[in-house]
Amino acid sequence: MAKSELILEKDGGIAFITFNRPEVHNALNNAMVEGLSRALDEIEEDGDIRCLILTGAGEKSFLSGSDITELSKRTTLTGVEASQKRQALLSRLENFHLPSIAAINGYAFGVGCEIALACTMRLASSKAKFGQLEINLGIIPGGGGTQRLPRLVGKANAAELILLGKVVDAEEAYRMGLVNRVIVPEELMPECRQWAETIAEKSPVAIKYALRAVNQGLEVDLASGLKIESLCIGVCFASEDSREGLNAFLEKRKPSFKGE
Repeated sequence: MAKSELILEKDGGIAFITFNRPEVHNALNNAMVEGLSRALDEIEEDGDIRCLILTGAGEKSFLSGSDITELSKRTTLTGVEASQKRQALLSRLENFHLPSIAAINGYAFGVGCEIALACTMRLASSKAKFGQLEINLGIIPGGGGTQRLPRLVGKANAAELILLGKVVDAEEAYRMGLVNRVIVPEELMPECRQWAETIAEKSPVAIKYALRAVNQGLEVDLASGLKIESLCIGVCFASEDSREGLNAFLEKRKPSFKGE
């Protein structure tokens, strides 16, 4: 993979991952999939990172979909293999021990939409557009879109996007519940950074187990989810961070969490 195709930067406890193929609207190729996997490996080994922000280079695209040249060469076997590989990668992102924010600055089509869906939160530029457009190519989403989209926006809205192959703007995406906020373009990255900095001030232990409770709880019935929540809060009470947080509240000071 050319180094510039996927850029990983770190600043102040925040990791920035940029899809950097603006000449093709940041279309995802196999090399970028490998690059994203390596970026997550590096972030996982860095104990100072507290939050991830994913975005696309340029002003037009977050990620416009899969590289069509590669897509056109897939067979039954390689199609299944590529789908499973991307599903595994996006499941890793979704269940990562750190929260992720998709800074959606433009087109989020196909696998670009699927990557955004795998992030913990999604902030969109008012110029952003969304779509699972695979049906227009005679195929279906293969990176988790048929599963995550209905869980997020409901079956009817998901079917509308997937079966009609339609494009929706940021305001419609917000109405559906696809994104958390719609922000003017020039404020998108500052707002994402502010959210990430707020997260970075919290207890890494509490963040980790809050994510685990939410993600695992969504996949089970309510009773089982409540048991998961109880176990996760129990782990939190065993941490130094919980003692620091409670003591700081009683002492009327700002807590200093260390992730222990």
